[in-house]
Amino acid sequence: MTTTLKSRLQDDLTAAIKTRDELRSATLRLTLTAIQKEEVAGETARELSDAEVEKIIAREAKKRREAAEAFAQGGRAEQAERERAEGVVLAEYLPKQLTDEELDALVAEAVQEAAAGGAQGPRAMGAVMKIVNPKVAGRAEGGRVAAAVKRRLAEG
Repeated sequence: MTTTLKSRLQDDLTAAIKTRDELRSATLRLTLTAIQKEEVAGETARELSDAEVEKIIAREAKKRREAAEAFAQGGRAEQAERERAEGVVLAEYLPKQLTDEELDALVAEAVQEAAAGGAQGPRAMGAVMKIVNPKVAGRAEGGRVAAAVKRRLAEG
């Protein structure tokens, strides 16, 4: 039995191949390869949960963003655009990302919760991250969450 997210990726790959959607089929093929690598990475091969598959997709999307930035800085606009387009394809399989306002609201709550537990100032970073991460649950990148927490703690 395959996970629903993985089988959705496989079905979408088949559809993309049939419609000759080169961008989508290449992106999904690479992502499925990353998932298969992960499945056989441990001592024994195993099926991944949807949450694990989601983490892999998020990791792949982050690679695309970083590559797009690197290509853009290197003056290779065409490759940067391709990486961005692949990122858009992958985003369809991830939870909707939090807006800055939504993220800030979650962070503010977590800072209050941590303060109630006695954690304050810059040293509260770890305590706040521990509270906020489960609430964010894949809807914002770790670096973005950490930056929002640092900002909020610096304010006071």
